[in-house]
Amino acid sequence: MIVTAVIGALAGLTLTGGLGVVTTRNVVYAAVFLLLSLVGVAGIFIMLLAEFLALVQVLIYGGAITIVLLFALMLTRTSEQAQVEDNSQKPLAALAAIGSFALFAIAALFTPWREKDAPQEPMEGFIELGERLFSDFAVAFEIASLVLLVALIGAVVLTRTGRQGS
Repeated sequence: MIVTAVIGALAGLTLTGGLGVVTTRNVVYAAVFLLLSLVGVAGIFIMLLAEFLALVQVLIYGGAITIVLLFALMLTRTSEQAQVEDNSQKPLAALAAIGSFALFAIAALFTPWREKDAPQEPMEGFIELGERLFSDFAVAFEIASLVLLVALIGAVVLTRTGRQGS
């Protein structure tokens, strides 16, 4: 009973963050609402005993992606962009969102869920994952980090062009 209430509260937190993202007019507030939603999802992962996914959710999505998003917002010249006005497709988008939610809710309610047996050694999966990440996929992660670094440097260079005396 308590577990269900906690998962419900975390789901409410996630939905509140998601609604805040799509309803706020300030992009920085939208990034903060995104962070709130991602923390709610991490809490749900913890309740489902998926601690690694919760950690990845907070570190990668909650930390890195939100910070990169805010950094990109700070680097762009928002004063040069035209103000975005509401358009006539807003009711259609709301209808599509409600329809999608109804479809997912019906699918979740009528799916015969089975409980999976818990693994005997929970750390066994982490050890295997760590060995694979630092042996088989280490080069791929390093290449991805270099590509992201080059993209970040490129964004800084593109935003600094035309400024004198720096």
